[in-house]
Amino acid sequence: MPGSTLGDIVRRIGRLPFAIGLAALWLVLMVVVALGADFLMPYSITAFDLKARLSPPLLFGGVISHPLGTDELGRDVLSRLIMSIRISLLIALFGTLIAATLGTALGFLAAHFRRHVETLILMAIDFQASMPFMIIALSVLAFFGNSLPLFVALMGFHSWERYARITRGLTLAANEQGYASAVRQLGAGPGRIYGLHILPNIASTLIVSMTLTFPEIILLESGLSFLGLGVQPPLTSLGNMVGYGREYITRAPWIMLAPATVIVLTTLSISILGDWLRDKLDPTLR
Repeated sequence: MPGSTLGDIVRRIGRLPFAIGLAALWLVLMVVVALGADFLMPYSITAFDLKARLSPPLLFGGVISHPLGTDELGRDVLSRLIMSIRISLLIALFGTLIAATLGTALGFLAAHFRRHVETLILMAIDFQASMPFMIIALSVLAFFGNSLPLFVALMGFHSWERYARITRGLTLAANEQGYASAVRQLGAGPGRIYGLHILPNIASTLIVSMTLTFPEIILLESGLSFLGLGVQPPLTSLGNMVGYGREYITRAPWIMLAPATVIVLTTLSISILGDWLRDKLDPTLR
């Protein structure tokens, strides 16, 4: 369609009931795979068989013992894919929760104290928004080295400024409304006002923002792992698998295509459900 952007197409697809159902089904499948990875993996992710190296998938003449084929070391692609789904989803989940918690807390602080505190937080927000996060991530990982806790914490600093801006703006608006003033006049402290009254009223907007951050972190993790700065062996992730598979894309494309397909379908499903959730939670669109 002329003039349509990719975002417009995704939003239109996301309004179709069957697309929402398929997206939800795919995400449920990914969660089940992540939770049951230890029971679903037919082999260890480090077990290799050089005699079976670069074996094709079952549909392309491979053997049933390796339905998605093997990589350059004879490791089972299906087993590594299952573990990669677990690692990538865990990184995206905790990264999103850290970003939402940090941004929301700073947004409340900016709206509550105003003046110098608000100025400092707004300066930090502008600095974060003006710096390409990939450059920050590359610098931190190159200087401090890489470990999974550090990597997850680093992902948590992605997009926190989005939550801070949203929380600050909505909190300032809530402070001008009657219910916040009434609770304050009854003697409630700041913690009770923000935690029990304002936060529930802005939670829908924050939840929708989380559906945007989650796929962004998956893609960011995939990009860093593709460059060799993400999840390190013996662990594996979706981006890690794509990075190793690029060297065999002509001889064994299944090594890269399997995790790449999961990345695309997962981010697309989250985007579709996020758009549907925005339509349901936004009272102006009802």
